[in-house]
Amino acid sequence: MANTESEAVGVSQAAELRALDMAHVLHPHAVVGQPPEPFIVDSAHGAVLRDIHGDEYLDGTCGLWQCAVGHGRPELAQVAADQMRQLEFYASFWGFSNPPAIRLAQRLARIAPPGLDSVFFTNGGSEGNETAIKLARLAWPTQGNPDRNVILSRQGGYHGVAGGATAATGLPAFHEGFGPLPPGFVYLSKPHARRLGENAADVLIDELEQTISEIGPERIAAFIGEPLLGVGGMVPPPPHYWERLQNVLRKHGILLIVDEIVTAFGRLGYWFGCERYGIAPDIVVTAKGLSSGYVPMGAVLIGQRVMGMLEGAPFRHGFTYNGHPVGAAVSLTNLDIIESEGLLQRSRTLGARILEALKPLEDEPTVFEVRGEGLAFGLELELEDVTPVVEAARREGVLVRGTGPNIVMSPPLVLTDAQADHLVTAVTKAVRSL
Repeated sequence: MANTESEAVGVSQAAELRALDMAHVLHPHAVVGQPPEPFIVDSAHGAVLRDIHGDEYLDGTCGLWQCAVGHGRPELAQVAADQMRQLEFYASFWGFSNPPAIRLAQRLARIAPPGLDSVFFTNGGSEGNETAIKLARLAWPTQGNPDRNVILSRQGGYHGVAGGATAATGLPAFHEGFGPLPPGFVYLSKPHARRLGENAADVLIDELEQTISEIGPERIAAFIGEPLLGVGGMVPPPPHYWERLQNVLRKHGILLIVDEIVTAFGRLGYWFGCERYGIAPDIVVTAKGLSSGYVPMGAVLIGQRVMGMLEGAPFRHGFTYNGHPVGAAVSLTNLDIIESEGLLQRSRTLGARILEALKPLEDEPTVFEVRGEGLAFGLELELEDVTPVVEAARREGVLVRGTGPNIVMSPPLVLTDAQADHLVTAVTKAVRSL
């Protein structure tokens, strides 16, 4: 949607910025030596982005799922500035701490699933999953089981781009050219209910039992999984899948790591996706919505069982910016906004309305499935590359993400009713333009 009032920057400055970006910035997932024409965002407010030409777009992806409370919140800018004046940063190694980090750890323990009382701070999701994998692997030799180090993961799961996180990711494209990856990761089938049929949960649990039997439970440290697949296409699990899966894991003493980087802090309409699916985790990994992306911030929530197993063991692991006071202060205020503005309930009610409005697209010959939970939606198309749909939606003034055959949407939780209607209209038009 064009903004005719004013342009953010002049034509010559816009051209200069594009040229500088293409000359000097290597973007994530770019083809080296073939820089893309950049889409340069100049400003944002609520659920709307403005580019350097002054054109406005509805943010249908939250960037990368992170902006729960919307863009341009002055209260978050203010708390960041106030904290920088008080204490911009000091390391948390060697027992040092700061008041915002302490308060945030207390707050997370209060809203987390029961028993997750300890917090290890990170700067983001990849670091969080790296930390969780290390914690799970360290727990077993501490208990006298050094051979118990295998991590069960899933095809279609995404857990980040650090070493162990990449190995845990069940998307082959993220492995290409980066070998040898850390060993000890085994992938189970993608929990895709419609693809697997009405007995999907039976198929998946039978496979889990067989895999554990083949490897030997005495060699398996943990299972890692997202409540619903994010990058893998916003795929909700089959009914009763999580309940049955964790019963199998408990029977064999296997730890459960839940990757809530995408799903925590209201994306599914709850503080944690674990609440939605009745999951009782040993470790939960968070980031993104924790600070709504205003400051890089993540947190690994550790359960009592793992802390008990690790008691007395040195954890030689950490990052320079663990427990960053500015990130913690912003995160505390961000959680206040989610709570005071009723955004958990908003995610559930508005999400149900959007999903109902998108469902008729399943009648289109190019659409395999429309699915969603809270304000997380996936459209799976009968295409290998959905770029034409992404581009068509952008021409309608809406930004969505393409990942494989899937269109993925995850707008800010502050999306208005009118913006929700625009999202549905634009995506419907884009799909029908094929």
